[in-house]
Amino acid sequence: MTRYGDEVAALAAPLTGAGDFDVLLDRVGGARVVMLGEASHGTHEFYRWRAALTRRLIVEKGFSFVAVEGDWPDCDRVDRAVRCAPGAPDDPRDALAAFERWPTWMWANEEVVDFTRWLRAHNSGLDPRERVGFHGLDVYSLWESLREVLVHLREHDPAEVPTALAAYRCFEPYGESARDYAMATRLVPTGCEDEVVDLLVRLRERARGGDGGGAFRVWQNAEVVAGAERYYRAMLGGGRESWNIRDRHMDDTLARLLDHRGPGAKAVVWAHNTHVGDARATAMAAHGEVNIGQLARERHGEDQVVLVGFGSHRGTVVAGDSWGAPVRELPVPPARPGSLEDVLHAAAPGRALFVLPRHDRPDLLTDELGHRAIGVVYHPERDHRGNYVPTVLGDRYDAFLWFDETRALHPLRVRHVDALEPETYPTGA
Repeated sequence: MTRYGDEVAALAAPLTGAGDFDVLLDRVGGARVVMLGEASHGTHEFYRWRAALTRRLIVEKGFSFVAVEGDWPDCDRVDRAVRCAPGAPDDPRDALAAFERWPTWMWANEEVVDFTRWLRAHNSGLDPRERVGFHGLDVYSLWESLREVLVHLREHDPAEVPTALAAYRCFEPYGESARDYAMATRLVPTGCEDEVVDLLVRLRERARGGDGGGAFRVWQNAEVVAGAERYYRAMLGGGRESWNIRDRHMDDTLARLLDHRGPGAKAVVWAHNTHVGDARATAMAAHGEVNIGQLARERHGEDQVVLVGFGSHRGTVVAGDSWGAPVRELPVPPARPGSLEDVLHAAAPGRALFVLPRHDRPDLLTDELGHRAIGVVYHPERDHRGNYVPTVLGDRYDAFLWFDETRALHPLRVRHVDALEPETYPTGA
């Protein structure tokens, strides 16, 4: 047994079913935000157990919505389906199957279908004002969000259409290519910023005027356009700036959703560990990077936020070998010697829950260990040379779900669309 073996054994609780989450729900208490991570975007067990925990948070703790690392327009169609909105599909699978942005499998998969079908059934017995939502936090959907704004304004507020058209026409020459727009801003640094800000200010004021959910949705689409424009301008520089713009946008979106749902609203967030686990407990902090786990703790208070990480030792995963490449089932080799995953493999049960103490913490929670992160782009043969984030486990998370061996999730068959987005930073996370 490794030097941490006794500590692992003392902290680990076997995870056999959703009933084993009782101790974690006690830790959640009255927290307003619970963030549930994943060590990869393409692993069945992470999605399955994250959904099982979320169901208990909704039923027993009254959580108001699920917010995911996905695009606002795509997730808004799912939201309408799960909240039984007029004209929405009866089966959320139809909304998920319409996802087009690579990697579609992050949300268009059978595991998410199962959860959203459960959520629609749960919501069907509730007053419409109390139904649990499903929302996207991410920043990528510039053109889709612009089109959503135009469609809404043409029907509900034609006087504002010229402002939206000015923004749309500014972006039009770039043919919905984020990279072409980013390159153009090298010559004209402000790009379409003025048109976007004008649109955002008008729609923000309109939403504050109290026009119900439709005004909020169109305002959020305008916020996405503004965030995406900033992100793409920063993209060519890579690294810290573009990463931070994206995570600050997700944090702001989460705060807007909580405000929109009113006093007492509570959120479950689904995103990669690199977004969920507090960046200050990783090597990200030394590079000046923040993430939504850190930002949520700072905004809402550490007692109001619970961060849950996920990890595994070996198995299979869904990913691509380059940005926009076809989905493949790939092997996940045994974890790198000396990593967190290697330590847990040696001493933890095959499936385990760790609820991490705040005080009197053992070395396992205070030492820095490599912690594996697999993105949508993955090369198993390079796993040991990269893919590991130096992490202080007890500071990065409040709890951790462990699965020694995992398998690939089950993507839906969707229409292939060429990937026009840049690769995320860090790679594919």
